[in-house]
Amino acid sequence: MQSVRRLGLNALCFAGALLTSGGHLPAQDTNDEPAPAERRGPSDPAELEAFVDGIMAAQLKDKHIAGATIAVVVDSKPFFAKGYGYADVAAQNPVDPATSMFRIGSVSKLFTWTAVMRLAQEGKLDLDADVNQYLHGVQIPATYPEPITLKHLLSHTPGFEDHVINLFGRSADELRPLDEILAGRLPARVRKPGQLASYSNHGTALAGLIVQQVSGMPWEDYIEQAILQPLDMQHTTVRQPAEDKLPPDMSQGYSYTNGRFVKKGFEYVPPAPAGSMSASAGDMVKFMIMHLQNGKYEDQQILNDETARQMHSLLFTHDPRIEGMAYGFMRMKYGGEEIIEHGGDTHAFHSYFVLLPQRRFGFFVSYNTTTAGSARNTLLQALMDRYFPPAEQTAPKPAADFASRAKRYPGKYGAIRHSYTTLTKLGAMFSVADASVDDDELLLSFNGGELALRFVEVEPGLFRQVDGQRMVAFEGDGEQPAEHLFLSGSPVAWQRLKWYQSADFTLVLLLACVAVFLSAVIGWPLAAFLSRHHHPPASRTAGSKFASWLGWLTCLAALVTLGLGVIQFRDSEQIAYGLSPLLSGLLLATPVLAVLVAGVLVCTIVAWTRRYWRLSARFHYTTVLVAGMALVWFLREWNLLGLSA
Repeated sequence: MQSVRRLGLNALCFAGALLTSGGHLPAQDTNDEPAPAERRGPSDPAELEAFVDGIMAAQLKDKHIAGATIAVVVDSKPFFAKGYGYADVAAQNPVDPATSMFRIGSVSKLFTWTAVMRLAQEGKLDLDADVNQYLHGVQIPATYPEPITLKHLLSHTPGFEDHVINLFGRSADELRPLDEILAGRLPARVRKPGQLASYSNHGTALAGLIVQQVSGMPWEDYIEQAILQPLDMQHTTVRQPAEDKLPPDMSQGYSYTNGRFVKKGFEYVPPAPAGSMSASAGDMVKFMIMHLQNGKYEDQQILNDETARQMHSLLFTHDPRIEGMAYGFMRMKYGGEEIIEHGGDTHAFHSYFVLLPQRRFGFFVSYNTTTAGSARNTLLQALMDRYFPPAEQTAPKPAADFASRAKRYPGKYGAIRHSYTTLTKLGAMFSVADASVDDDELLLSFNGGELALRFVEVEPGLFRQVDGQRMVAFEGDGEQPAEHLFLSGSPVAWQRLKWYQSADFTLVLLLACVAVFLSAVIGWPLAAFLSRHHHPPASRTAGSKFASWLGWLTCLAALVTLGLGVIQFRDSEQIAYGLSPLLSGLLLATPVLAVLVAGVLVCTIVAWTRRYWRLSARFHYTTVLVAGMALVWFLREWNLLGLSA
């Protein structure tokens, strides 16, 4: 996408980040003590409006965003709400914060988690019990002796792999009952529960199914009756109707292509509890107030005080020195301010739900264009710097004995959130943090260098950003290389990659294979033509002819396979909607390629035994075999050898 190096496959990581906490690194995060309790935050709606107007004007222009909606709560009361740009560009319908419904992606999860906590406070769910006891028709396999609990689902630590294929649907016809969806594509368990966080859409969908089966009503009905109706959220829906029956206030989603906004179709989410909802900013104010008031909105008590406080508290962290996961919310600190938050993405919409419970402050923002992915983080930082500025702090000083541990940290770390059993495992190659040490500083580079951050070790294995407030922790404090890297407030752990798992190695390997295959596909016919007078056909045996043709055909098949694969994965965003017929056929054909390579192996042995061709030709043929075997290894390593979906 952004370079040949990625071969278009980095979009697999993007697809895997959809319906997530936003797919962003946690905005500024620190372990400073909470700020004093004096009043902070916006105090004049007109001043806040002018400030936000400036930010939004720049974002809509610079990032080519069609429309955005925002609402701010101060002192647990509505304070400011405004729409920017258009909900429908063609019709020139402006965004109305009170009524324009934006897709909120994974912010929907907060409604699912609120429902779980509500049922728990009623005694209908035990957060520490094996979830299998609540499930009917779907059972989590006993891959590990430790059972998965609702606390594991709430903290994204059940140990599931990520599942991207068919995460989205193109029409309402693809929506099926939730138990059928989960029974048909429940992710594999790839690690023990409670060990590492790996953000899971299907884990949340499983929690939604539990809500459905324990409450005795469809998840959609329960969310409406237990949350939306009591909060009077009239411009919010959990339903995903057919495209021609969408609510009239539904904002369109857009991409920005060739200088114009192109409307995208409605993005259906089959695992609905993970990200199906649509809401206006005005309605999200009511949900914000309910949480800021510990479960209460006007005369409605959605959660009791104790349950709400529990939901906002820390449930899991990879390292006690950094923030982690609450009960469904992500936790972070900006300066001394405690924040609970959740982002949400579809392909077109990017949303953010942020609360400062101690300040009774919150905001919700949503953008309706694919180009807006980083806009919400910019907005958060601007609002925090203006209204909750962190105290001045001196640059962190490195620990005196840092040099004795510095060799533990360098290396490439991959996000553990990826598929382990399907072809989308390929995305793991491109979600990488590259750690290196420069004098007394740790350098972390993401996305091939697009984002580079500098850190200083302030405690053994704990680093603070030099020119910011992010925190990074490494696992363990021994002399062995660190196995895991943790970003504060992030629902994903990063694991040290093996040398053959990097994109750089894979690219070099594939380019070398392509060079060898091309040398045979082009070179062998050319060499045969040029030497036809010196080596007439009669001088070649049937065996040598067969070996030549088999080798040539194998090289051609390999080149076609690689070429079609690159073409398919360059538009890999579409994998979230399912495999195309061409890609499915290509995967089914890869075992044939493996059989051809096995045939070349036999022919290579025979060629050396019977001394086919000249010595240089036999060496070249052997090189073709090595390239073919390397390609088969690549296909097998990344789940491309056969239809694996």
